[in-house]
Amino acid sequence: MISIIVGNKGHGKTKKLISMVDEAVKTSLGNVVVIEKMPNLGSNITTKARLVNTDAYDIKSVNGFYGFLAGVCAGNYDVTHIFVDATLKIIGRDYDELVMLLKRIDLLSKESDADFILTISEDKENLPAEIFDICTLVD
Repeated sequence: MISIIVGNKGHGKTKKLISMVDEAVKTSLGNVVVIEKMPNLGSNITTKARLVNTDAYDIKSVNGFYGFLAGVCAGNYDVTHIFVDATLKIIGRDYDELVMLLKRIDLLSKESDADFILTISEDKENLPAEIFDICTLVD
């Protein structure tokens, strides 16, 4: 399953994500992973979740990011949740590539049985409608 938290800067996406991470850690029987572009969530995320900074792995493309996500799932079958903060900062603002990535993550989610929750810094109305066929919108 893929869920997305959408809204412009200052909309409270990261705060909502942190709340969802805290809840996932309490209920998960496996591992919770939080992925961010730059290290800024450290003091807000419980140490029971694995925090990963994509800059440390030199991820510069949608394919590279997908490979990274697939590696996280393949390397640990106990991952139950993968949270991604600032998705468009990681992959860029190409919405066609975003749709392609979400389709691939949807398949990965089904194969790995992990839930993916991503923040997207954009107004809902500006995103392709196809995204909402793939993802569940978090209010």
